[in-house]
Amino acid sequence: MKALNQIFKAAIAASAALSLTACSSGTASSSSASAASSAAAQNIVIAISPDYPPFDSLTADGKLEGFDYDMGEWIFNWLDNNGYSYTHEWKQMSFDTIVSAIQTDQVDLGISGFTYAEDRKVLFSDPYYDSAQVAVVAADSTITSKDDLKGKKIGAQLGSTGETCANEIEGAAVQAVEDMGVIMETLKSGGIDAAILDIAVAENYVATGNFKKLDGSLLDENVYVIAKEGNTDLMTPVNKALAAFLASDDFDTYKAKWINAK
Repeated sequence: MKALNQIFKAAIAASAALSLTACSSGTASSSSASAASSAAAQNIVIAISPDYPPFDSLTADGKLEGFDYDMGEWIFNWLDNNGYSYTHEWKQMSFDTIVSAIQTDQVDLGISGFTYAEDRKVLFSDPYYDSAQVAVVAADSTITSKDDLKGKKIGAQLGSTGETCANEIEGAAVQAVEDMGVIMETLKSGGIDAAILDIAVAENYVATGNFKKLDGSLLDENVYVIAKEGNTDLMTPVNKALAAFLASDDFDTYKAKWINAK
């Protein structure tokens, strides 16, 4: 995942400032925030697929960690301190089932490295990171460019935009599975020729010395929180919290901790 540039961050912060100014001047928005703070706390269930480090993973003792997890905790702490009445809990799911779980009200939000895809019939937040899908091969692979991927065995996470990119490679035999870790182990053992994944996740694996990333991207995109279509009652405050997060020092701290350190 490419580092979020300062222009993009400043634009998000400026947009947030205008949005908050508009809300403060309208009685409907003010009464809505008042109602939210006075109502009984609403429990929000957040879906996450913890197999995509450095964004979503598990510690050795099975606890959630990663950039998305820290950001999600920050968002709900901010909401709690700014007049909203929510509790929240995390639900571990396979990535390919999160969209349908949101659509059927099994969970309220997805915070798990989601990028835009037209067939994902969900409500997308404002973007919180810019991203790209890239190809990774074994460190000793003879594949040196994206053109060399034609006709090769390509792995990708099921339901991801990486899978979409893999399917667009001419003659590729695509193997899509739920767990990104399984894909990378298969690549390491020679079961596939390459894997398509998010650039930040790719760099996390390349840092082990077992893989190398091919130059260039297959798809440039942004990363979003997702909710059910039409659920603006939840997404509006989430977007306010996201804007505050992007403008905060914690955003840079979390980047340094999880992404730039890789």
